[in-house]
Amino acid sequence: MKPDYQFGFDIGSISINTVVMDSDGKIILDRYDYNHGKPFDKLKEILEELEGSYEKDQFKHLSFTGTGGKLAAELLDGTYVNEIVAQSTSVSKNYPEVRTIIEMGGEDSKLIFMDEVDGKASRLSDFELNTLCAAGTGSFLDQQANRIGISIENEFGELSLKSKDPPRIAGRCSVFAKSDMIHLQQIATPVHDIVAGLCFAVARNFISSLARGKTIKFPAIFQGGVSSNIGMVRAFKDLLNAKEGDLLIPDHNTSMGAIGAVLHNLANGVKEEKAYQGTARLNEYIHGEKSRGKSFDPLTKPKSDIHKEIYKIPESEDLYEVYLGLDIGSLSTDVVLIDDQNRVIARRYLPTASKPLEAIRQGMSEIYEEIGERVVVKGAGTTGSGRYLTGDFIGADLIRNEITAQATAAIVFDPKVDTIFEIGGQDSKYISIDNGVVVDFEMNKVCAAGTGSFLQEQAEKLDINIIEEFGDMALGADKPAGLGDRCTVFMESDLNSFQQKGVEKENLVADWPIPLCTTTFRKWSARNELATTSCSRVG
Repeated sequence: MKPDYQFGFDIGSISINTVVMDSDGKIILDRYDYNHGKPFDKLKEILEELEGSYEKDQFKHLSFTGTGGKLAAELLDGTYVNEIVAQSTSVSKNYPEVRTIIEMGGEDSKLIFMDEVDGKASRLSDFELNTLCAAGTGSFLDQQANRIGISIENEFGELSLKSKDPPRIAGRCSVFAKSDMIHLQQIATPVHDIVAGLCFAVARNFISSLARGKTIKFPAIFQGGVSSNIGMVRAFKDLLNAKEGDLLIPDHNTSMGAIGAVLHNLANGVKEEKAYQGTARLNEYIHGEKSRGKSFDPLTKPKSDIHKEIYKIPESEDLYEVYLGLDIGSLSTDVVLIDDQNRVIARRYLPTASKPLEAIRQGMSEIYEEIGERVVVKGAGTTGSGRYLTGDFIGADLIRNEITAQATAAIVFDPKVDTIFEIGGQDSKYISIDNGVVVDFEMNKVCAAGTGSFLQEQAEKLDINIIEEFGDMALGADKPAGLGDRCTVFMESDLNSFQQKGVEKENLVADWPIPLCTTTFRKWSARNELATTSCSRVG
């Protein structure tokens, strides 16, 4: 007589973890698969492979957990187990001495506290989950690894162990972490130090945001996909001052949720066991017509004109007097020449590419080749995040902060302006002006949902030119998709979900300006009654 087997699946945002167990709870198979934004396609593939190794009548029961577990259980006549219950059950049965569970996946992180029951088991007593921010999750690390061209699976952890003194990097937001990384790269910080700094940033954020003053009791256990990263293991051990044996990594660290789902069903019994019917219903769902989610009204072109004319210098033997302005941001560098009537004589918009001095050298060289022999520079000023470095480099007469620079320019072009929204690569600003004087301002702090860096990264993934195609494509959409307006990493997940449902590029692109504007407006309108007489949008 052939044995029966229990099958457990933890369907997450990044991966599917699969276990096959016998009726005694012994693990026969443990596998980890990336789902690449298509969890149910990957689940079907896994099941079909399992059908090649086991006969259908050996499929005793299917247990599911994770973000996609509930729907999968409905489609495959399985049983869904809550993630907290699944994670804590696997620890309770296999590691009864553990008092704290640290679980980190692609987009979820959990801190679970366990109480002692007896020497053979423990039980769930309390838990905390991450909020609508991806800081402290695996996606945060994946995104940063991609930015610096390092394999998260093979190189990331090993590199981090080479660092003796990891630098401090922001762990609250992926975009702000990128800012810190750019600055570290500019001062020639070794890659292994940057990677280690990211690991410590994630661990530090997890402890501060989930523990919230609660004591992390030992022994603790670290599980989930991120626990495979030895750099993260080191960071937690150092920050928690863990001694030998205080922080455990389970043998099946990535599949503890799937294991727990099976063990929970074995312990509590399945109310109604159904024979495994194969993947027919799952296949119908994958290829069937699915809801495309909420959508917004189409975007309309702005009524105001954006003037970008370049003033042509009149022919003369005398040199034309101009003034040089440099705005050096984290993502882009602007170089401009204006005359004493504030007319633009020449301009360049270049990617900073972590090398601000090279960017301004290129921009100034191109402008010189264009009109350099016909003008004389009477003064120069710098602004932006790189204003001091580049100000010293060019010998600037003025170095001004971004609030002052933005407000000064807006007032010159429209003396009646009272509200400015400025959205750049990694910064967004609200400036309130009263009779030509700045009376209030705000900038984004620990979230980059209201900035443009996310737009550029996702446009590249969709093979869309952010400058030449993005705007026109957005205006051509008939039903902009509702991607949400919070964390950039979670918006990326929504993007993957909508792509699976067949939403067109135009409708995906059209929604992105909405979270940028709504996040910025909601944040500051709560404390400021915005006037509507004149509003300047720059950046």
